[in-house]
Amino acid sequence: MSTLLSLVLSLTLASSVYSDTNGAASQSSENRVFASHGSNVTLPCRIHREYGVNFGRLGMKIKWTKMSMDESVEEDVLESMGGLHENSYGSFQGRVHLLEEDDDDASLILTDVSQDDVGKFICEVIDGFDDNIHVVILEVQGVVFPYSPRLGRYNLNFHDAEQACLGQDATVASFDQLYEAWRGGLDWCNAGWLSDGTVQYPITNPRGPCGGANSVAGLRNYGQRDKSSSRFDVFCFSGALRGEFYWLVQPNRLTFAEAVLACQDDGAEIAKVGQMYAAWKLNGYDRCDSGWLADGSVRYPISRPRKNCSPTEAAVRLVGFPDKKQKLYGVYCFKGQQ
Repeated sequence: MSTLLSLVLSLTLASSVYSDTNGAASQSSENRVFASHGSNVTLPCRIHREYGVNFGRLGMKIKWTKMSMDESVEEDVLESMGGLHENSYGSFQGRVHLLEEDDDDASLILTDVSQDDVGKFICEVIDGFDDNIHVVILEVQGVVFPYSPRLGRYNLNFHDAEQACLGQDATVASFDQLYEAWRGGLDWCNAGWLSDGTVQYPITNPRGPCGGANSVAGLRNYGQRDKSSSRFDVFCFSGALRGEFYWLVQPNRLTFAEAVLACQDDGAEIAKVGQMYAAWKLNGYDRCDSGWLADGSVRYPISRPRKNCSPTEAAVRLVGFPDKKQKLYGVYCFKGQQ
């Protein structure tokens, strides 16, 4: 482990307050920045001068690097020498630059945030005898949800799982995302693929069919499985909504085909499962009406538990995958940002 990394991991960081340039990010007491997919975010870094005279940025070196959440991969992000030359690297080329609001500001602006940007960003400033190191953890806002297709549970190999999540406006969740969802109370007894090729499931309430009633709460891990022959469900991750999710008010119940056309007539498209989960979890969307979604399922989102809807917990409720010719349900639509 490098001297720099050892020093970084031993730091106790002070809290600060900041936001992304789209107003979509926030700072927690744990020095984490939360941003939405596609947004621009500012990662703060202030220069603290203890020695010598402030000559602005003359002779100063600012270097930003990024480490993955498991600290296995380190990559260069940006380097600036004396405020004259600024170079960006790899996947960050053309997407990063220094904010430079004043001579003591080494904050980094990162544009078009994606899930690949999640990790620990390290800011090192060398200014004469001063050597400052700051760490900011970037996370992408979103929600993890379990998914199985119309065929039922345990019908997806890894490649099918990737396509299933993409089809629902989501990606296959990472271990870190599932872990955070488990910490937030996610409890699900069906095993699902994660992006690293492992198969796991989160248990907050240990019970017989889910690892045993006497086992501890946590993530149950089946380990790496064959991506072509092994079949499980999948845990998907959906980021913040970039548009409007809504219930389409209609006088009559609709078949699936009629539901698709009704959304199109309203200048929208029939909503996807990931969009419903994002609206429910991130925006507090609540409606007790069962509606068609794009995968042919019927679901409804409840943020305020109540009788006849979801009496014990906030949840997205699955009615099932009914006959698409049934005229028993309404529809949820989605209008993307123009």
